[in-house]
Amino acid sequence: MRTLLTVLFISMLAIPTSFAAELKLKYFGAAGWEITDGKVVVLVDPYLTRAKVTVGPSHPDDTRPAYDRNKAAVSDTKVIDEHITKADFILVHHSHNDHLSDVPYIAKKTGAKVIGTETTTTILKAYGVPADQLYTVRGGEDYQFENFSVRVVPSIHSALGEKHYYDSREYKNPDELEIPLTINQFIEGRSLMFLARFDGKNVLTMGSMNFIEREMDGLNPDVLLAGINGSRLGLYNYDERLVRSTGMPKVIIPTHWDNFRLPYGFSQEDNVKNKLIPFKETVAKISPNSEVIIPQHLGTITLK
Repeated sequence: MRTLLTVLFISMLAIPTSFAAELKLKYFGAAGWEITDGKVVVLVDPYLTRAKVTVGPSHPDDTRPAYDRNKAAVSDTKVIDEHITKADFILVHHSHNDHLSDVPYIAKKTGAKVIGTETTTTILKAYGVPADQLYTVRGGEDYQFENFSVRVVPSIHSALGEKHYYDSREYKNPDELEIPLTINQFIEGRSLMFLARFDGKNVLTMGSMNFIEREMDGLNPDVLLAGINGSRLGLYNYDERLVRSTGMPKVIIPTHWDNFRLPYGFSQEDNVKNKLIPFKETVAKISPNSEVIIPQHLGTITLK
């Protein structure tokens, strides 16, 4: 009898892996994600409109009229409603249109709490998002909510324009903004990263191809959403510094690597071939125990 109880006890110890909380990550493209552990739904930079704008790469089969960046940004509410039905929190890295312009609609639709910079929350107030849904942060905050906690990590924007990019503008007064904003009026307004803690797994999110190395000390995420686009190649030893400074995470998923000006369904094969495969090969040399998962648009990655 004692032996049987011992066997049963040992067997029960082996069971928890099958009952461990699942973490599901759905990729919206650009830096956009839905992450859930079944208890809380967190959106990260949810941008689904994928507007065709007058600058940047295009495609001959994309017959949509191009947006003028100096005219109002309009959200594709049909595609948003198709893919987003619930959200508890929205984390916004910075306030460019491909990170923030769909958030006003999503925040009002879902009632989600939004965490972002003063520029982010100023824009959302101007769009009529209630103040009690908004948490203004600078970086360094570490907030506990029910079933979820998040550490706000100071960061910096990608080194665009051959490293000439610099924008110190910020919005502070919603009454001074004329809504709707144009695409160009969605300014950066400082940049952040987030260490999002779910049941059993910590996810470090990135919204740019840049980071402040000293701010990574001690974070050691289980999952890294790694900013992987061409501008990172202008930074010193980016891939190795990122992987090592984050503690060589078990799972690394590239983010913000696609051409987000193309609609869903258009091939991103060139970006996978030229950006993601070389990154995956590099990580295999730097951190052989890290798994690099290449996401698909609107596809869900399930981690146990």
